[in-house]
Amino acid sequence: MGLFDNVKNAAGKAADLAAQHADKLEPAVDKVGDMVDQKTAGKYAEHVDKVQDAAKKALRESGRQ
Repeated sequence: MGLFDNVKNAAGKAADLAAQHADKLEPAVDKVGDMVDQKTAGKYAEHVDKVQDAAKKALRESGRQ
């Protein structure tokens, strides 16, 4: 098994773990988004919210491939 096969397998395992623990990771996504909003004085809040939603969706769907 080559290096790239190892990386591919590790990425697959990470995606599965993320999907299994999405309920624990989603608050972290919220926390990071809130921190960005605070540091930018809410200037990009709309964009941050979209990214947060996309990240949460990706977490939930990552194990369904």
